[in-house]
Amino acid sequence: MLGESVVKVLSVSLVVGLCWSGAAVAGVPESEAARLGQDLTPIGAEKSGNADGSIPVWDGGLTAVPEGVAFVGGHYPDPFPNDAPVATIMSANAEDHALLLTDGQRAMFDRYPSYKMDVYETRRTCSFPDSVYDATRANAVNGTISDDGRQLSGVVLGVPFPIPQSGVELVWNHNLRFRGHKVRRTFASAAPSRAGSFTPIRVQDELVFSYADPALGSIDELNNISLKYIQETLSPPRRAGQLLLVHETIDPNIAERKSWQYTVGRTESAPNVQRTTAVSYDSPQIYSDAMSTADNFDMFSGPPDRYDWTLLGKEEKYIAYNSYRLSSPSLTYEDVVQAGHLNQDYVRYERHRVWAVEATLKPTTRHVYSRRTNYFDEDSWNLASSNLYDARGGLWRVQEAHLMQYYDVPTCFNASDVVYDLIEGRYVVQNLKNEEKGIDFAANDLIESSFVPQELRRRITRR
Repeated sequence: MLGESVVKVLSVSLVVGLCWSGAAVAGVPESEAARLGQDLTPIGAEKSGNADGSIPVWDGGLTAVPEGVAFVGGHYPDPFPNDAPVATIMSANAEDHALLLTDGQRAMFDRYPSYKMDVYETRRTCSFPDSVYDATRANAVNGTISDDGRQLSGVVLGVPFPIPQSGVELVWNHNLRFRGHKVRRTFASAAPSRAGSFTPIRVQDELVFSYADPALGSIDELNNISLKYIQETLSPPRRAGQLLLVHETIDPNIAERKSWQYTVGRTESAPNVQRTTAVSYDSPQIYSDAMSTADNFDMFSGPPDRYDWTLLGKEEKYIAYNSYRLSSPSLTYEDVVQAGHLNQDYVRYERHRVWAVEATLKPTTRHVYSRRTNYFDEDSWNLASSNLYDARGGLWRVQEAHLMQYYDVPTCFNASDVVYDLIEGRYVVQNLKNEEKGIDFAANDLIESSFVPQELRRRITRR
């Protein structure tokens, strides 16, 4: 059954307008912002549970290493190891759960007889630092967005729009959500063949989330760059040493995403670091075997300017959550990656409230996806699930994030994510860390000013 919040939020959406085109949107009144930390969580979710109790009250989430959990850094032990599924959905009973499934999930049952979804007790574990909560409270009143959805002002560190009035605001809540400040991680991607064979591509990346800098006083100080990113390919040998540098810009009218790359195997006498536009919008994503676009990275990344974003309201759906088991170092990549879809024995789904936002391609722009139906987790603003449609309007790809609470930080975002290509009968999964050493959220040796093309050249010449 859909939650009571659906009707409530839909009625609000009709009042404020379902699309974000039109006049610039200012922050909400102080009386509305005062709900944060009261009937709303500090970042804007409904604190209460749903009518039948299947979604519990948010009690603050996991804000530290849970008692009895032997966490020593790197990988995150499952704080709920004894949980068992409360339901298992297969193609034979999928229609019994139709209201809680996305169209993409229903298509997966139609496409793969072996596909299943194990549903567990809902645990609202997401939480964030007090500094993020405090900034979010201020953003609610001070934050504004331009009429074209590209320019933000009055926001810093926290959720830009915790009480959203338009669809595009949810995109910015996702793009700028808190994931730490300076982060280093090693992960693997895999794009198995129809038969299930694959070669993992291992990379190390370093990120400075400029928007999350605790010293930042204003978004204007960012010079239009929300994060900086360096990626180095570690294996397989034929790709090892490739480098990518990205400056993620906010307003593409000022400057589009800036990126530089170095590809191994070139014969130039000097390191050839080249500016590239091949990591934006619908360019094929690196290492995805052309089954994912550049803006599918992190579920959605980059500017939202090629689409009109319509806020449909709030719904209840099954989404992949508390994905500790899928990320466990006790599993190998061979355990997780199989033909057709991930090994669903290790994927945990829970019933959560999500914001539904429909993205429709503007007639004056181009993209391989004509439409995207997006579901944003209310407790974290992560884009949790997306249905991706081709130029003819057919459902083409299904995208899923496996969310997880990093309880020592604390922060909540995808531990891994996957794009299923229904036509190809294949998929690409990214951010697998089972065989890696995990994430370093305290990579304080990273210096933001070194995220420049000269740094790529320096790394090449010192080899």
